Amino acid sequence: MRGFLNKTDYRHFAVYAFILLPTAALCYLGQLSLGTIPSAVLFGILLLIPIAGNVEIPVIKMRTRKQEHLQRDALVLEKIFSVPVVKELSSGTRIVFDTVVTINLGGFVIPLFLAAFLLTLQMNFVALEIALIVMVVVALVAEMIDGVGIVVPDYIGIIAIPFALLLDPINADIIVFVAGTMGVLAGTMAHLFALNKEERGSAFISIGGAGSFRAIYITVILAGLISQFI
Repeated sequence: MRGFLNKTDYRHFAVYAFILLPTAALCYLGQLSLGTIPSAVLFGILLLIPIAGNVEIPVIKMRTRKQEHLQRDALVLEKIFSVPVVKELSSGTRIVFDTVVTINLGGFVIPLFLAAFLLTLQMNFVALEIALIVMVVVALVAEMIDGVGIVVPDYIGIIAIPFALLLDPINADIIVFVAGTMGVLAGTMAHLFALNKEERGSAFISIGGAGSFRAIYITVILAGLISQFI
């Protein structure tokens, strides 16, 4: 677990709670689903993802640049992104981070597993095509913030919705889930591969965690809600 809770996080959790309360009622009535995933399982997934979002799985290590301004901006970054930047500044040497790249259990492993599961049951090439569009957009708009990691807009997954409704409205819920989650994750990784390690740096870079978790979770919620109208 990398991050910690602050007032900003409590506000986000409050918003999630307000969304999940009516979602729980819809699931109880059996009105939401995700392809072959029934209402009860879908609601369990919506509860599990933020809990599992506290778990980071290390993948690789590399060295990235430690910018001088971090000493000045560390406290502000901690408040905004809920990551212990001040503590992490001790990582590595005075000028470089010993960066650990991780994948987040709730924001990467679970959504990717579910997307693969849904594609295994019903291969949907429209979902893959839209995922490619989302990936390109995410790779372009994502930003590497020193001390934090790769940050993407929270509502970037919305891009998948109009394409899904236009190209395959019957399977829009599955397409939004698959294209949105896979597109965000693939775009984040593409941005990581293109990262200039001599100019940017952070002690940790999480795929699906800090900086991109909310985008993934909001996409999952939207995909479930869309199933109500199909």
